Amino acid sequence: MNIRRLRPTIALVGAAALGLTTLTACSTNAGDGRTDGKLDVVASFYPMQFLAQRIGGSAVHVSSLTKPGVEPHDLEISPRQTADLSEAGLVVYLKGLQPSVDRAIAQAEPKHVADAASYTSLEDHGTEVEGEHGHGGEDEAGHEGEKGHDGHEGHDHSGDAAADPHIWLDPVRYAQVAKGVGKALEKADPDHSATYKKNTTALVKELSALDQDFRSGLKGRSSDTFITTHAAFGYLAERYGLRQEAISGLDPESEPSPARVKGLHTIAKKDKVNTVFFETLVSDRTAKTLAGDLHLRTDVLDPIEGIGSKSRGDDYIQVMRANLKALEKALGAK
Repeated sequence: MNIRRLRPTIALVGAAALGLTTLTACSTNAGDGRTDGKLDVVASFYPMQFLAQRIGGSAVHVSSLTKPGVEPHDLEISPRQTADLSEAGLVVYLKGLQPSVDRAIAQAEPKHVADAASYTSLEDHGTEVEGEHGHGGEDEAGHEGEKGHDGHEGHDHSGDAAADPHIWLDPVRYAQVAKGVGKALEKADPDHSATYKKNTTALVKELSALDQDFRSGLKGRSSDTFITTHAAFGYLAERYGLRQEAISGLDPESEPSPARVKGLHTIAKKDKVNTVFFETLVSDRTAKTLAGDLHLRTDVLDPIEGIGSKSRGDDYIQVMRANLKALEKALGAK
């Protein structure tokens, strides 16, 4: 799924920058996917890197293909990185999010691969946002995440061009992916399977606590609707009975049509929206323009595609809790 058109200039700059910090650990191993006794794990971007680091612990060496602060969709892979992928002990990625990564993995054919999209279910949260409620991921009945997605391990939905890839923003789905990554680590490195099992259990417990905090934190809210720059929060909205209204579709830098802007004006007034959210890795211009027109406040709702200097936290858990606080405030939760 090519979510957005890659921009050659940015892609080349990203590739050049990554060339300076390429996966040196892989290049110094003996071809067995290890460096100094540790399994070399290559992650495609931050949410995959976080899982590999937390589950792998001291038994692994983790490198990321996406440099901090780089919008992951813009990434291009260098020939050297493609060669390094073939020598990795395990590659952890999300098929369909980064086309250049998908192509590099197909070319490199690493022995062990963990595709996050195969460990949970992907859904179509819509890419058209022209109507008043033309995009969402919202669930009118609330659903509260009771759809039961267990048992989807091994199902690859990533070939669906309409599938929303932002599964990590739902703590329940992210926990399913964590379990899949843990099993992939056990298969790639059986000698440390006990460590991977223990760390997976601990992380899943932490994600379960995060899920409960979202459920309790969003109770008693005065509104279900939030407006955000791009449609990254469909799974989160579905899980907690919210309505996401995106200025753009799945492409965070596409310009909204006049019809969409008009529709958002209507939605904001009808649903008593008081905040327009923007994110840290792309321009906030459109969000601030809309907020100014409607006399609304702005705040950050981070899709956590990378951790950078502007992130409200040092890791996934911290930034998700910052997102919860921002939603509580915007939705009038008590």
